[in-house]
This record gives sequence, C-alpha cells and structure tokens, in this order.
Amino acid sequence: MSLARVADGSAALLAISFDFANTLVPVRGASFAAVVELTVDGAAGACGISDRPAFLSCWAEERDRQFREDVPLGRKVSLPQRVARVLARLRGMPPPGSGATWDDSAAERLSAPAERDLIVDLYTRSFVRAVPPPPAVGPMLHRLRGRGYRLGILSNWPLSVTIERYVEAAGWAPLLAAVVVSERVGAIKPSPLMFATAERELGVPGAAILHIGDDWTADVVGARMAGWRAAYLRGQPQDWPRQPVDPGLVVEADLTIDRLEDLEAALEAAEWGDPSG
Repeated sequence: MSLARVADGSAALLAISFDFANTLVPVRGASFAAVVELTVDGAAGACGISDRPAFLSCWAEERDRQFREDVPLGRKVSLPQRVARVLARLRGMPPPGSGATWDDSAAERLSAPAERDLIVDLYTRSFVRAVPPPPAVGPMLHRLRGRGYRLGILSNWPLSVTIERYVEAAGWAPLLAAVVVSERVGAIKPSPLMFATAERELGVPGAAILHIGDDWTADVVGARMAGWRAAYLRGQPQDWPRQPVDPGLVVEADLTIDRLEDLEAALEAAEWGDPSG
C-alpha cells in the first residue's frame, strides 16, 4: 500500500480552497435539467433546433457518455465537445455503438463554430440564472476572508467561464484569490497539476492550504498527495460522476463535516490558528 504525503500539521493555516459543485453550490439533477431547458429554448431559433425533446435526450446521453469515458481516465470533460456531438446527432450522425468512440472531427463538420459558441454561452448564462447561490455561503466567505485566509475555488468543471461568471454574479469574486478550473488547466483532480496551479495562484505553500470537497478521490486524496490539508464533506449526492477510489492508497481527511456550515466550527476545534494571529 502507498501512503499519501501528510501536510505539516504544525504549519499555520493560511488559505482555504473549495470544490464548486455540491460543496460550495448544491447542483442537483433538477438544476441541470433546468439549465439545459433554458439553453435549448434560447438556441432553438438560431440553431434550427425543432425537436426540443430530442435535444434534451441527446444532451443527457452525451453528458453521461463523457463522464463515463473521460472521468475514470483523468481526462477533462469538454462542454464544446458535448455541444458538437449533440448537434451532429440532431443532424443525422448516429452516436458511436458499444465499444466505439466519437469521431469528433466529423461531428464538428455538422455545425458552425458560431452555433457551438452560442449554445456554450447560453449554457453559462442559464446556469447562473437557474442555480441560485446558497444564502449562507457569501457571509461565510466574508468571515473567513476577514480572518485573513486567502480563499479559492478548485473545481473539475467543463467550462471555466461558467464558474467565473457565477462567482461574479454571486458577489464572491472580490473574496477569491484563485479560481482554478479543470477545463482551463487541462487536467482534473486528483491530478497534481490542478493542486500545483491552485497553490501558485493562492500564493502560499501547500502545507498551509486546506481543500474542502465531496469527492473522496478527487478532493481528499488529491489534496493529501499534494501535501495539503483536506476536509471531506460527506453526505452529498452519489449520482455525481466521481473518481474511482484506489483501495491501495491510504489517506485520512484532516476534517470531516456533514454540512459546509460546520466548517468554521471545525476550524476552531482544529486549533490550527489563522493568518490574523
């Protein structure tokens, strides 16, 4: 068995990073359905989409296919790729059969870049509109920032601009020193590249950072392997795509909480200190 690197427990805690979906922001199946419905409603006329149910069905199937094929292999999921595949199916290209993969170059030839860009932009706008910020998160971030912690988001998400616009709309952007998203990094947690990028943008050593997330492998294993502290948020929806757990890797979370609202009390109990002294 291999043992993840352990952060120096004597180091002062200087920064906290959060996973986005189902950690900072609950994202349930109904939320995704609403986002896709708003997206197709906005794109129907410009993209000639006459069969709304077919769009919704193809979107769900291609989303599941991406997560099934890409996440276990540590590959980032691409929203523009999903859009191209959906449009190709609506225009007569059959999806790949069992054991086969998409010919993405052929799929892209069945849509124009402007169409794909429009749908991607509408998806981002629809997500911001359909998924409200939890009311407790903003005040918590303000309190943590007021105590001197550098704060960031570290997320596996298929489109960076969606999270960037979301945090702007929520009023969180001035509180965050880093927003690191897999789509822009080109890797997904638990890749060391994700944590190294966040460490650089937060501007503090990994041993002084606590990462909080709901995916054991992506968030807890990834953080501990990077030499960070890790907090596990348990009890989140299990239908979300998750990294497979390596049974030969021994890790422990520094903190385990059932609700994000419990974080501040858990930090006080841990007695790690904070930047304000």
